[in-house]
Amino acid sequence: MSNTASEIAILRAALAASEARAEAAESELAQVRAVVSTSEAMIRHLRLEIAKLRREQYGHSSERRTRLIDQMELQLEELEAAATEDEIAAERLAKTTTVAGFDRRRTTRKPFPDHLPRERVVIAAPAACSCCGSDRIVKMGEDITETLEVIPRQWKVIQTVREKFTCRQCEKISQPPAPFHPTPRGWAGPNLLAMILFEKFGQHLPLNRQAERYAKEGVDLSLSTLADQVGACAAALEPLHALIRAHVLEAERLHGDDTTVPLLAKGGTKTARLWTYVRDDRPFGGGAPPAALFHFSRDRGMANPNRHLVGWQGVLQADAYGGYNDLYRADRGPGPVESALCWSHARRKFFELADIKGIVRKGKPAHDISPVALEAVTRIDAIFDIERGINGLTAAERQEARQQLSRPLVEALHDWMRTERDRMSKHSPVAKAISYMFAKDRWTAFSRFLDDGRICLTNNAAERALRGVALGRKSWLFAGSERGGDRAAFMYSLIVTAKMNDVDPQAWLADVLARLPNTTVSQVPDLLPWNWSQAEQRIAA
Repeated sequence: MSNTASEIAILRAALAASEARAEAAESELAQVRAVVSTSEAMIRHLRLEIAKLRREQYGHSSERRTRLIDQMELQLEELEAAATEDEIAAERLAKTTTVAGFDRRRTTRKPFPDHLPRERVVIAAPAACSCCGSDRIVKMGEDITETLEVIPRQWKVIQTVREKFTCRQCEKISQPPAPFHPTPRGWAGPNLLAMILFEKFGQHLPLNRQAERYAKEGVDLSLSTLADQVGACAAALEPLHALIRAHVLEAERLHGDDTTVPLLAKGGTKTARLWTYVRDDRPFGGGAPPAALFHFSRDRGMANPNRHLVGWQGVLQADAYGGYNDLYRADRGPGPVESALCWSHARRKFFELADIKGIVRKGKPAHDISPVALEAVTRIDAIFDIERGINGLTAAERQEARQQLSRPLVEALHDWMRTERDRMSKHSPVAKAISYMFAKDRWTAFSRFLDDGRICLTNNAAERALRGVALGRKSWLFAGSERGGDRAAFMYSLIVTAKMNDVDPQAWLADVLARLPNTTVSQVPDLLPWNWSQAEQRIAA
């Protein structure tokens, strides 16, 4: 019996030792997993910072860079969350075993902004010494721990009181005039109106979802009530839109592009279009403020750009869409528009044939990659490198640099592509990519930037203006009507122009709506985003 008891004790000890080793191994595994997760997050964070620095140094012209940065930020978000989960798991296991705890190397957090109000919460001091119990304690300093907190949105009703007075002598009644509201039959303040507009057109939050959220906060505003104010604000902001439109069409060079917009129709939706024309003279050191003009149309017909740019003459930077061809006719009044095509579009066709990762991902073997496409991408990238170095110089300086540095590369690329195309079948994908640049005398439009320092190498300015629309389509799903599409284009013109001038669109709209009722026609230009920004800086100074 004693032997059996001793065997049981030995087995229990062995089991306890085995369980301890298993717990230690599990703890070590959790720490290793936490280290790996943290390392991956740190590596991704450093790569993201490098990508952002490169974008700041070289501008936005690099192909796919902005899209890749967005993807890296999403991956970093998941890696950071996973690293935190693994760290907590490692800490919990380390408390129950003798394994050393894991200390995560975190990225340095920026201090909280100085302009935020501070609420001081003082923990009650002890009445006596915790060691000896004496009450002779004196304060020698303090440690402060800052915690960032948010206060839920507060609603309030402003009551404007107009007192009535009567004259004892003439018995006439006197009363101050009623205050002007930003909109007729107004009941909403300018800050509320700006929030509704910006969330609908800037944050892509439809009015029905806004109404649901307001109701949960205790303020019941119907969809029709909000829509009524949106239409009234559009009418009130019309003078500013007219000035932005005139400013854009005064440019000698414009970026043009369009994107699809679902339009609600009978039996479903149809594909409509949202067009943009961007004035941005900053690449050649121009002093005019940047601005964007949007238009909505039910289709992509040729009549649309003709209507948008009627009476305008200059250089249009766009893709090779045939709908612009009427603008380039020699007999057009007041004169033909000069075409400048986008090198990013041309490069993209070669890049897709030379993208090793993309081809492998689609299941194609690596040896199908075209060396001609790869060489074309390399040659075009050399031209892009020159453009990054002269970005921001004057038009004359850019033209001189292009004549000396870019022209030999462009001419060599032209001769090399013609030679390579003659060796290929016309059905070859590379031959089609080359023919895209030579079809219908497009080479003249592609090489026009060599003789005009104002012209950019790409049409990225217009694509950036349309980027918010492309991101928001999944939120608002479709335009409810053609008038709704026109109203969206109207508001996009205001919001995108404000962003291009580094102005907070919501703050700008709130101030403009508050000041418009008391603003004369001659004072309206002072409310444009670029003038409003300067005024705000002077006030701050």
